[in-house]
Amino acid sequence: MSGERVERRLAAILAADVAGYSRLMGQDEAGTLARLRGHRRELIDPETAEHKGRIVKTTGDGILIEFPSVVEAVACAVAVQRGMVERNAGTPEDRRIVFRVGVNLGDIIVDGDDIHGDGVNVAARLEGIAEPGGICLSRVVRDQVRDKLDFAFDDMGEQTLKNIARPVRVYHVRLTDTERTLTASPVETAPTLALPDKPSLAVLPFQNMSGDPEQDYFTDGMVEDITTAIARLPWLFVIARNSSFTYKGKAIDVKQVGRELGVRYVLEGSVRKAGNRVRITGQLIDTATGAHIWADRIDGALDDIFELQDQVASTVVGAIEPKLRLSEIARAARKPTERLDAYDLYLRALAEFRKPALDNCDAAIGLLREALKVDSTYAPAAGLMAHVRRHQRVMGVRLSDEDIADALRGARLAIEVGRDDPDALWMAGHALSLLAGDLARAATAIERATTLNPNCAHAWWASGAVNCYANRPDAAIAATQRAIRLSPLDPMGFQFKHILAFGLMLAGRYEEAMISADKSLHDRPGYHPAIRLRVALCGYLGRVDEGREWVRRLLEVNPAMTIVGFKAFVELHHLPGTTAVWVEGFRRAGLPDE
Repeated sequence: MSGERVERRLAAILAADVAGYSRLMGQDEAGTLARLRGHRRELIDPETAEHKGRIVKTTGDGILIEFPSVVEAVACAVAVQRGMVERNAGTPEDRRIVFRVGVNLGDIIVDGDDIHGDGVNVAARLEGIAEPGGICLSRVVRDQVRDKLDFAFDDMGEQTLKNIARPVRVYHVRLTDTERTLTASPVETAPTLALPDKPSLAVLPFQNMSGDPEQDYFTDGMVEDITTAIARLPWLFVIARNSSFTYKGKAIDVKQVGRELGVRYVLEGSVRKAGNRVRITGQLIDTATGAHIWADRIDGALDDIFELQDQVASTVVGAIEPKLRLSEIARAARKPTERLDAYDLYLRALAEFRKPALDNCDAAIGLLREALKVDSTYAPAAGLMAHVRRHQRVMGVRLSDEDIADALRGARLAIEVGRDDPDALWMAGHALSLLAGDLARAATAIERATTLNPNCAHAWWASGAVNCYANRPDAAIAATQRAIRLSPLDPMGFQFKHILAFGLMLAGRYEEAMISADKSLHDRPGYHPAIRLRVALCGYLGRVDEGREWVRRLLEVNPAMTIVGFKAFVELHHLPGTTAVWVEGFRRAGLPDE
């Protein structure tokens, strides 16, 4: 902070940015900047002054404004959006500058001329989920203005906003047909398709930003590869390429696309070629809210176009799959409990399982039992139940014989009825390997999972684990590195890094293994398997003092941990060679024999 004058106060904050700014700049950078400056000078600045606001700062396509009251803030937002409809009249749709606006009331920190704090952060996140031309308000704003301004509001429900600790109730300011904000052509007459009973996605044609029509074949081929790869996910409904490509060359409103294709999500992007290099950008958008769930860019060389297409498809699918899962989990959590089906119960169980506390595993098991009551042959629920029990066993939870038998029944059911479901297969296979020591059947199930969906990071992680148990370090390392490459930001990435460290230890690459184990513990401090691994690595690296410290930490987590006890724990699912590597490392580190 500048340190000139710092104070805290309650303020009304308006945050706005330009929808599709990168696309507009790519088309005509100078013209876009000139039009944007004109809109600010002739519309935004006068309306801000009229409503007693103060422009705090502008950042490229964004603007942050402070107002003395929420009434003035919302009135200004509506005046600007109405003004933009008039100013865009006669402008081709693909050249229109359209703003998204968020308004919040909250605590701010005033530092000189700048402002910070949660009040500002929430306003910025609300702007991020507003539709192009729309206005999103937090609940506190809606409550303050509902009886003072003559506007209607649509309840968008609880929204999880990035880097905001608690969900925020969000409202959209509804404008009449004559006050539409996005285009001059009505969308109400477009046919609306019902959403399928599972997550649905359309991969829209990517924009060729190269200025070279000859590159269209590359762009279209890449999108087709991505569509084919995503369509391998059995839990996802994917619109066929022929339907998606009807939008090629058109200005796109993702909400309208969602209605017309009957999908919850769209993936869109662009391709820019320069010389022998190409940059591909992609973004995954929720069509109900306009919120960006994932965005990234991939750079590569055009030496082998088809190899690059495969790389992009694999990277995109691996990256968006966990993001889609998280989005679906959030949706299921908001659904009334009396309307839950087996899929919703499965998603809620997955959310419980992913929480750090072991106690949440019992909550997950309870939800999965409910899911199997709804559908006794629901393979994902059966596979996840076995997977949760496997995790509990790894973390040192004492399972009864009945618990293990129940888990193994679930694993075998998942493999039998879920032969075409890669998630059910890898979860069931991994559980069979650890709870029953059936490494051969586990490897077969997981191999089928990676064949059905070669972009499933978790299946490759499970492959890495089972190869570690079977003392095949090279295969384990390759599989786990592929999992990390496919999903580098995965919420469960700490487990990927742990298994990579396991494989590296088996291969005698102790320094590399220590780096990966430390990364695992950085992501999830206190993760018992990674602590155990670090003890053995200290032994192999001759770090005596450090080894004693990590033995102490391990015994804090599991006071009964001994070499003899560990051998009894792993003898069912580790081949002798794998067990021997652990034992030698533990002895060198000073772990008690008994």
